[in-house]
This record gives sequence, C-alpha cells and structure tokens, in this order.
Amino acid sequence: MMSDFVYPQATLIAGVDEVGRGPLVGAVVTAAVILDPNNPITGLADSKKLSEKRRIALAEEIKQKARCWSLGRAEPDEIDQLNILHATMLAMQRAVAGLAIQPDFVLVDGNRIPKLTMPAQAVVKGDSLVAEISAASILAKVARDLEMAELDQRYPEYGFAKHKGYPTKLHFEKLAELGATPFHRKSFAPVAKALMK
Repeated sequence: MMSDFVYPQATLIAGVDEVGRGPLVGAVVTAAVILDPNNPITGLADSKKLSEKRRIALAEEIKQKARCWSLGRAEPDEIDQLNILHATMLAMQRAVAGLAIQPDFVLVDGNRIPKLTMPAQAVVKGDSLVAEISAASILAKVARDLEMAELDQRYPEYGFAKHKGYPTKLHFEKLAELGATPFHRKSFAPVAKALMK
C-alpha cells in the first residue's frame, strides 16, 4: 500500500492527520505519531477504510509500539472564532508540540501544513500512502468516535453515536426539533439556523 511514497531523508518522521472537520458538533481532533521501525505494525491504512473493531485494535497497538504519539484538538468555540481550517492547523500544532520526542520532519495529510518549528510536507491522500499518517488518522478517529459516544450518553436524543456529529438527515432533523447543544459549532450554517429559532 505505501511502497510508492518516497520518504524524506530524516531520522525522526512524524505523521499528522485530523478527524472531524466536517461535523456540526464537537472538537476537531488531530494526532501525531512517530513510528518505531524496529517495531512494525501490520495493517495500517486510512482509518475510514477500516472497521471500527480493527481501528480500535490498531489504535492500541500504535500506542504500545510507536516511539511516541500525541493527540491535539481545537474546541467548538475555537472553531467558531478561527474557522475550521485555522482551528485544524492549531490542533495539528498542538499534537506535534505534545510529542515526547520532537521529530525532525513532519508529514501532514492533505494539501496544507501548519506552522511548525521543523520542516514539514503535505501529502495528498497521505493516510493511504504514509504509515505514520495512517497511524495518526487511526488514533484521531478512535479518539473522536469515543468522544461522540460519550456525548451520546449525555444527549441520547441526538443520535451522536450513529452519525458522529456529521451533517446527516437525522442530525438535521434533531437540530430542527431540539435546537443546538453547548457542544455544537455555532458558526456552521445548520447550527446557526437552529439557534435562530
């Protein structure tokens, strides 16, 4: 899967990815991972292409085998203040800053890179090409899904465990019927519309 990607000449490479740019509720969650080449992990892939059970198992393996890993986040009020792109960049900066070992190169999924203290490169479809980014996407997805499950316990009527906060038909219906929770992103149009009622 990842054999075509040419890695930069660096000894400590971190992969960074985000989950949660599209949802109407909750934080955008990022992860940064430095893998250990002497402790390989089989089956890394884009988190969206893995079953939930496989993602959870891989997340535990990544936490055990990686040289280090870190989660970053930007809360709904930060998303509302900064916009989702800038909030995502901030969350990525926080994930990299939280690494116990600072990398000398960072590979970021997508086509934008946050301002970092070390060189970085954006990799389109990086979560399918770069093992470090795949690992980051898995950690971020598992962490955010867990947060949505916890939010579902607090607000079961919204169906967060089902749609994970994304703008689905069910979510739109519940927003129209119940209004927004304190965890909704007020700057997103469907939430702003619900708040006007």
